[in-house]
Amino acid sequence: MRYLRGIYIIWLREVIRFFREKTRIVGMLGQPLLYLLIVGNGLAATFKVPDAPPGFSYVQFMYPGILGMAVLFTSIYSAISIVWDREFGFLKEVLVAPVPRWTVAVGKALGGSTVAVMQGTIFILLAPLIGVALSPLMVLKLMGVLLVMAFAITSLGITIASRMETMEGFQMIMNFLIMPLFFLSGAMFPLRGVAPWMETLMRLDPLTYGVDALRNIMYGDTPLRDFLVQFSLGLDLLVVAAMALLFVGTGALAFNRQD
Repeated sequence: MRYLRGIYIIWLREVIRFFREKTRIVGMLGQPLLYLLIVGNGLAATFKVPDAPPGFSYVQFMYPGILGMAVLFTSIYSAISIVWDREFGFLKEVLVAPVPRWTVAVGKALGGSTVAVMQGTIFILLAPLIGVALSPLMVLKLMGVLLVMAFAITSLGITIASRMETMEGFQMIMNFLIMPLFFLSGAMFPLRGVAPWMETLMRLDPLTYGVDALRNIMYGDTPLRDFLVQFSLGLDLLVVAAMALLFVGTGALAFNRQD
């Protein structure tokens, strides 16, 4: 019970901090929307889906990737609070609390993933405007996948932030990491047809399986499945869940080694 209370307190603090930072909410929503509306519509004229039904567009192809992008940016930057807490001395107070340090890592991961899913849900509600029909069951499935993805990515951010001493160092690492993860995930272009070396990198990118899981749920029962979906939903979920367990383990280990 003491462990659960420690996790809950850290989770609650992360959620409250998010709602108090209005500019952060606008920024995290703005970038995916810009990609979806500007990049998506800009490339729609040149991107054609073979044998696509009338009305299908590149924006609809890109939409699951934008959901993944919203989760990616929100989740990994949620870990930035660790660097802030270290610089202002709050982290030391947390680490000397009478709870295991792994509860701090789990609480922060749950807090960051909760925030990411809330933002992802806003984009899910925009699906009818893009022409993507979602049933209530599909929405629940999408939220479940987003939660696991967000938990894994937040845990990765925590692992990295735990080793960073300055905000500048964390941001440099994140900028170097985030964009390759996003562009190699299949969010902007399909895995099929790319150069062999790029296909290998895309298959190694864990976010690829998260985006493919979202496409599985949206388009798995449509004629577009053979073009849009790369792997089975079971494989996608297995990789994303394994990624979540691996990264939360490394995040907890990193916190145990904090001074």
